[in-house]
Amino acid sequence: MAAPGALEPAAGSVPGTKVELTVSCRNLLDMDTFSKSDPVVVLFVQVSGSSEWKEFGRTEVIDNTLNPDFVRKFVLDYYFEEKQNLRFDVYNVDSKSCSALKQDFLGQAFVALGEVIGSQRGRLERPLTGVPGKRCGTILLLAEELSNCRDIVTMQLCANKLDKKDFFGKSDPFLVFYRSNEDGTFTICHKTEVVKNTLNPVWQPFTIPVRALCNGDYDRTVKIDVYDWDRDGSHDFIGEFATSYRELSRAQSAESQEEMQEKEICEFWHCEWGWGIPGPPAFQGLVWLHLLCVPGSGGSRSDPLCPQVTLLSFSVESEFTFVDYIRGGTQLNFTVAIDFTASNGLPSQPTSLHYVSPYQLSAYALALKAVGEIIQDYDSDKLFPAYGFGAKVPPDGKISHQFPLNNNVENPSCAGIEGVLESYLQSLRTVQLYGPTNFAPVINQVAGIAAQVTDGSQYHVLLIITDGVISDMLQTKEAIVTASSLPMSIIIVGVGPAEFEAMEELDGDEVRLSSRGRYAERDIVQFVPFRDYVDDSGNQVLSMARLAKDVLAEIPEQLLSYMKTRDIKPRRADPE
Repeated sequence: MAAPGALEPAAGSVPGTKVELTVSCRNLLDMDTFSKSDPVVVLFVQVSGSSEWKEFGRTEVIDNTLNPDFVRKFVLDYYFEEKQNLRFDVYNVDSKSCSALKQDFLGQAFVALGEVIGSQRGRLERPLTGVPGKRCGTILLLAEELSNCRDIVTMQLCANKLDKKDFFGKSDPFLVFYRSNEDGTFTICHKTEVVKNTLNPVWQPFTIPVRALCNGDYDRTVKIDVYDWDRDGSHDFIGEFATSYRELSRAQSAESQEEMQEKEICEFWHCEWGWGIPGPPAFQGLVWLHLLCVPGSGGSRSDPLCPQVTLLSFSVESEFTFVDYIRGGTQLNFTVAIDFTASNGLPSQPTSLHYVSPYQLSAYALALKAVGEIIQDYDSDKLFPAYGFGAKVPPDGKISHQFPLNNNVENPSCAGIEGVLESYLQSLRTVQLYGPTNFAPVINQVAGIAAQVTDGSQYHVLLIITDGVISDMLQTKEAIVTASSLPMSIIIVGVGPAEFEAMEELDGDEVRLSSRGRYAERDIVQFVPFRDYVDDSGNQVLSMARLAKDVLAEIPEQLLSYMKTRDIKPRRADPE
């Protein structure tokens, strides 16, 4: 059994970011004869994967105004990887009935939550429509992320005089942190590394979000167990103590080591003693911030043989989120690369993966549309470079692995996802599917562009859609390792029945990708097989929503990892 890792987060899905929407309207229709309208806004949220809309909430009614600024907010869970469609219906309230059908309809607007967040300063204005022959005015939406314990803590601990648990050696100690739950149970939130064969370990500094340590409750109990690691997993319990975030943080303001040692904040209990406990270690040069005494069975805090855990350092800094960077002006630049190798089959044949019937898009088009429709909300100009690879292209029939789908070498960008789809279908009619399946050229192409702006204002996402076994694996690994230090991520969607073992290696979730002795600085690749999202019931909308969610789920964390390794802070939004 492997030694405990540095961090094992608690099981369970990560909750969405809380986003607060503020609503205003301008120049509404005046439906009252002797006064102005009394508007209210009703928010509907589209159920994922269906055409059904459910009412989410309503603003208050503001009397006698055509330019209302509503006080009541809408608070939603925001997920980058999902298309969250919203509908805002505006009514003039003329009766006390709660039914919107009994009120005067003033107009409506449809918008994706990502569009609001991705707009400049998180502010979006849309025209209201729905009343024939009338100008219905506009609705203004402002998105703000709710502050919810976004601090992160970096701390380091050491111990001395721990119990000897190994017969032929000393102990191999590690720490396990637990946060308490409201029902009195505990949830694991962190493990340190194992320090081998010592009774006086010094663990490496580690970083943990405050919300993971105590769920934002500074006085909530944090329990820390000390174990001796055993290869077979039957780790020997050495002892445990309890503290809280607040008590740990007070160590920062202690004025002297003597004062710190007087403020014992926690202690071991159920401590099991053994033989051969050595004298205290020499920690010259280290800053002792706090003394955590560990009395043994029959021992006392003043016992010179008492095991001790010491907090060496403790610092707190703000944790930035994906929304912070988007609102600060970071743009996501979306690039598409589509496999045009002959293994896809002749596009004119129904068996081809590129075949487009009058009733259904091809697997390539479905994947492109599912992912692109979410990404495009975060790109201000909605212009997407789109390439093909593995085909013979006109006029000379040379094989190309990065030909522009719009046949414009100087400007390969297409207008919106619909423009990409149109160029893709046009290319199917003009190029000859051939081979081999090479990824490296297009990865290097996007990496070269990403390398030009590394200040955090631009982040690139490359979507590769392919059907088969990669031909230039060594070159592709080298390209990805190089790209891992740049502001970019790579999404690979595998279509068709082929096995995709090589793609799993590129994904790097289990083993960090390496090339010629160099390891990828970050995990920047996400791979999914398209066949896992084919719904037997024929619900194509739901299937593609699941595909988009899974392939995009890692993008926010990958962006944050780049910003953190470069110490790039979000820019402040420009004042109005």
